[in-house]
Order: sequence, then C-alpha cells, then structure tokens
Amino acid sequence: MTNAELLQEGINLMFAGVGFVMLFLFILIYAIELMSKLVNTFFPEPVKAPSTKPIQTDNHDLDRLRPVIVAAITHHRRQQGLK
Repeated sequence: MTNAELLQEGINLMFAGVGFVMLFLFILIYAIELMSKLVNTFFPEPVKAPSTKPIQTDNHDLDRLRPVIVAAITHHRRQQGLK
C-alpha cells in the first residue's frame, strides 16, 4: 500500500469511529430521556399544599450580628493596612 492509501484508510477509520461514538451518544441521550419520563410517570412527586402562614422575617439575628461584622471588617482592614 502506498502512503496515500494508508492515509485514506486512516481517515475512513477515523470517521467510522467518530460516527459510532456519535450514534452511541445519541442513543444514550434518548435512553436517558425515556427513563426520565418513565420515572416521572410511575413515581410522580407529591403535590404539597400551599402554605397559609405568612413568612415571618426575624431581624433579631441581623441586629445582633451587625456589630460583630463591622468589627471583623475593621480588624481585617487594620491588619492589611487599609483605611
């Protein structure tokens, strides 16, 4: 075989390999989608009732932590030589 024929065979083999890999990946994608649909069909997530209580925000923790945060920032800036 000549070099040109060997190169042509290598290119053909490369495209065949890439084609098989792409085909396998497409089959894998569709299989995953099918399994997802089957799981969602046979095992649906239970529907939760909407909450009737309003969400309460507690600023007590933030008010308590604010001086600690300011002190930590001040200490860091002092160590780094920043204003």
